[in-house]
Amino acid sequence: MKGKIAATLFGLPFLAVGAWMLVSIAGTLADAVAMRDWVAVPATLEDAGYRERLTDDSPTYEAYARYRYEFRGHSYTGTRVAISGGSDNIGSFQQDTGRWLADLLANGAGVTAWVDPREPTSAVLDRRVRWGLVAFKSVFVLAFGGAGAAILYFAWRRRPASAAGAGAPADAPWLANSEWQSPTLRSGSRQAMWGAWLFAVFWNAISAPLPFLAWQEIVEKDNKLALLALLFPLVGLGLLAWAIRRSLEWRRFGAAPLTLDPFPGAIGGDVGGTIEVGCGYDPGARYELTLTALRSYVSGSGKNRSRRERAEWQDSQLAWAEPHGDGTRLAFRFDVPDGLAESDARRDGDSWRLWRLNLRAELTGADLDRDYDIPVYRTAARAVALPARGLALAAERGTALGEERLLERFRVMRDAGGARVLFPAGRHAGGALAGLAVGGSFAAAGWFIATQGGSPLFGSVFGGIGALFALGCLYALTNSLEVFQDGTELVSLRRILGLPVRRRSLQRHTVRGFRRHSSMQTQSGSRHVMHVSLYASDAGGNEIIVGEGLRGASETAAAERYVARLFGLRIDAPAAGRDEDPLAADA
Repeated sequence: MKGKIAATLFGLPFLAVGAWMLVSIAGTLADAVAMRDWVAVPATLEDAGYRERLTDDSPTYEAYARYRYEFRGHSYTGTRVAISGGSDNIGSFQQDTGRWLADLLANGAGVTAWVDPREPTSAVLDRRVRWGLVAFKSVFVLAFGGAGAAILYFAWRRRPASAAGAGAPADAPWLANSEWQSPTLRSGSRQAMWGAWLFAVFWNAISAPLPFLAWQEIVEKDNKLALLALLFPLVGLGLLAWAIRRSLEWRRFGAAPLTLDPFPGAIGGDVGGTIEVGCGYDPGARYELTLTALRSYVSGSGKNRSRRERAEWQDSQLAWAEPHGDGTRLAFRFDVPDGLAESDARRDGDSWRLWRLNLRAELTGADLDRDYDIPVYRTAARAVALPARGLALAAERGTALGEERLLERFRVMRDAGGARVLFPAGRHAGGALAGLAVGGSFAAAGWFIATQGGSPLFGSVFGGIGALFALGCLYALTNSLEVFQDGTELVSLRRILGLPVRRRSLQRHTVRGFRRHSSMQTQSGSRHVMHVSLYASDAGGNEIIVGEGLRGASETAAAERYVARLFGLRIDAPAAGRDEDPLAADA
C-alpha cells in the first residue's frame, strides 16, 4: 500500500499538468466555436504593440492593444487581442501581431473587432485558432497527462508478482509468483502492445511540434543544425508502425496460452508444452521456438542506474504443429542440461534469474511474435503428455534446418591440402552496414556541430563515439576467418580486407575438446540472440578459434561435431571443454 501511495503522489502532479493543459485547449476551442457568431464592427486603436518579458530560459512576447468600438449605439473599450491570452514564444505570432497592430496605429488605420452580441463588452481582434499553440499544449496533455495516468493505473491495477508468495511451500517455490499458479501461462504480448502504443504516443507528442519549430529556425534564421530535429518525428513514425504491427499480431493470434509439460520446466530434464495459436492450420508454416536462460541485473549507480538482461544459455528448435479446432496447436520439448540457474519467483533486489520462451513465425499477413517468462527449476522431470512422433518429426526438420543454417555461417572448400572452412567477409553485412550508416551519421553530425555549430568539445565527443562505432562495424564487415589443415596442424587465420593479420595453430592430434564463448549478444525487444565463438583446445590449455557467429546450444554442438569430423579430431567427449559461460553445457 505504501508503494501505491508513493506512486500516486508521484503521478498526480503529472496528471494535473496534463489536465490543466487539456482544460486550456478545451477553453480555446470552445471560444473559437462561440466566436463564429460574433459580429464584426469597426474599431479605433488607441494603443498597440508587443511586450518582451525576460525569463531565465528565453524571452517571451505578448501582443497588446486598446481599442474603442461602438455597438448598437453604445461605446465600448476592448483590450483582448486573440483567443489565447498571456505571453509565449511559440512561433512568431505575438511579435507579428504586435507589429501589425502598431503599424495600423501609426498610420491611423482602423481595425475590425469581433463583438459578442449577447455580451457587447466582450470583443476580440483575432478570432483564429493558433494551432501551433494547441499542438504545444497537446504535448503536455499527452506526455504529462498520459504519464500520470499510466503511473496511477499500474500502481492501482497491477498485481505484484509475489502476491501469492506467503503460502508457497518450500518444495514448490515457483508458487511464490502469482502468474505461476498453474501450468497454463499467458504471454506478455498484450502488455507489449499497450506499451508500444504508450511509448509511440509519448514520443510523437514530444516530437510533433519540432518540424514547425525547426522550419522557423531553418528558413528564418538559416540554422542548418535544426535539421537534426527532424530525426525525432521520423523515429516517431517508426514507433507508430511498431505499435500498429503489435496490434495486428494480437488481433490475429489472440492470447495464445502456453501449457507447460512438465510443470514447472525442468533443469536436467524437459522444458516442454503446447501453445494454442488462434490462426488456421498451415502445413507449410514453420514455428520456431527459442529458450533462453537470463540474468536480470542493475547496472550503473545513481541517476545512471538501469536494468539489463544477459543471456547465459540458449537453444532453438522447430515446434510440431497440428490442427486444433479453428486454430493451431504447437508442441515442443527442450532437453535442458543440468548446472543452470533456476528461475526466481520473487523478482526483488538488484539481480535475479529468469527463463524466457520466444515463439516466432513468418506467415502471410501479420507475423507471430510471442514471449513467455516461465518457471524452470531443478526437478529433472520429463514430459508425459506430448506427441512423441510429432516431436520426433519436428526434431528431424529442425536438424535439417540447423544444418542448412550452419552451412550458411561458413563455406567448406577442399584442395590437395585437405578441407578448409571459411567464414567470409561480409557475413554480418546487414547489421554491419546499418551500424556503419548510424555511426557515420553520428560522426558527420559531430563534425558539423564542432565546425559549424560552435560547440567543438561536444561535437568532438559526439562525433568520436560515432566514429569508433563505425570503425567497429567496418571491422565486422571486412574481416574473415579461415580454418584449415596444414600437414599435422590445425590452423586458424584471420584476415582484414583479404590481408592476413593473425595466424594461430595447434597440432591436430593434441586437440581434446572445444570451448564455447558467447562473444556477443544482441537484443530486440525481449528477444536475445547469443552469438557464440568456438575454440579448439588441447590438454595444455592452448586454443585456437575454429568458428564464430554460431547461435544457440544445438547449433554450436552441431558445429563441434562437424569440425571434429571434417578435420579428423579425436575429441574426448562432446562439448568436453568448460568455461565460465553456461552455454558450454551441451544441449
